[in-house]
Amino acid sequence: MAAALAGVLAYIKTQEEALWMQSAASTQVSGQIPPDAAIPMKLWGISGRQSQMQMRHHMHLKAFHRSV
Repeated sequence: MAAALAGVLAYIKTQEEALWMQSAASTQVSGQIPPDAAIPMKLWGISGRQSQMQMRHHMHLKAFHRSV
């Protein structure tokens, strides 16, 4: 399990680094800072927030649509 988690974390880190490198390359080419370059995209945080929203959605469906 630890190896699987380490692999997932390494994959996410490489994806974030690739996005940073792509952003840096576009900055060097255009000479301007793109508007989304100021805020780094954190894939792990986005995934966590998405799963929380999905869990809340499922809880709302269960709470408001239960038969009495």
